[in-house]
Order: sequence, then structure tokens, then C-alpha cells
Amino acid sequence: MKNNIKIRKATIKDLSTLLKFEQEIVKAERPFDPTLRSGSISYYDLRELIESAEAEVIVAEMEGRLLASGSAVIKKAQTFLDHELYAYLGFMYTDPDFRGKGLNMSIIKELRQWAAKQGLSEIRLTVYDENVGAIRAYEKNGFKKHLVEMRLPF
Repeated sequence: MKNNIKIRKATIKDLSTLLKFEQEIVKAERPFDPTLRSGSISYYDLRELIESAEAEVIVAEMEGRLLASGSAVIKKAQTFLDHELYAYLGFMYTDPDFRGKGLNMSIIKELRQWAAKQGLSEIRLTVYDENVGAIRAYEKNGFKKHLVEMRLPF
């Protein structure tokens, strides 16, 4: 099956499916974050990400069907870090029927190559601490836990 899967840059024509992917991400993350507003929310301006020179959106496609996505955005690092800019990964989604088939790994590989072409040497992402499946997937791709963000509701 992997031979039938194409990893490519997203286009505006993909937008309607990518918007559905975004809502699946929100739905999956709601149990991990009690601070998310109820109702419809959006994490990304996907049109802007697709059109931006400072970002890259990658999709996995098979026979015209989008199966997975991911994005990288160039961000400015804190002034005390040893790098000025880095790639921030987001919009990571894989259709449940195609999880465990290496699509996430392929998309991250493509985003790493894009980041390297931009002259970046650091890639970061955030993931909910309780999202064990996602953490495992990122660790398979070489990511290491770095910081823990904590909150105090009152």
C-alpha cells in the first residue's frame, strides 16, 4: 500500500478536507484540555499556511484521498536560545484507518527537509502530556521531551 501513497505539498484545492482534519484534531484534543472553548474552534488559518513562504503544509494522499497532514511554521526563538529561528510543527493528523502505517513519519521527514532548506537547525512541537499515542509517534521520529508546561486553574 505504501507505494500508492504520495507525500506532497498541500494546495488550496485540499482546503475543504484539511478543514475537516482540523476539526478531528480539535475533537481528539478536547479530552486533554479543559480550557478549550466549547463549540466550533479553529487552531490554524490553513489558507494562510498553505500560501505562506514562512510555512509548509504536507499531505499524504492515496488515489485522490487525503490521509494525513502536517505543517511547519518558521518561528522566532527566544533571545536566550542558541538559535534565532526554528520550525514549529503542527496540524499533525492521520486518518484513523491509516494510523500505524508510517504516514506521520513520512510527513515529518518531508517537513524536516523543508526546515533544513530554510536553514533551520531546530524543530519543536507541543503535545498534551496525556496524549500518549501522539508522544509515542513523535518519539519514534526522534523527538525528545524537553519542557513541561503547567497550569493552575482557580
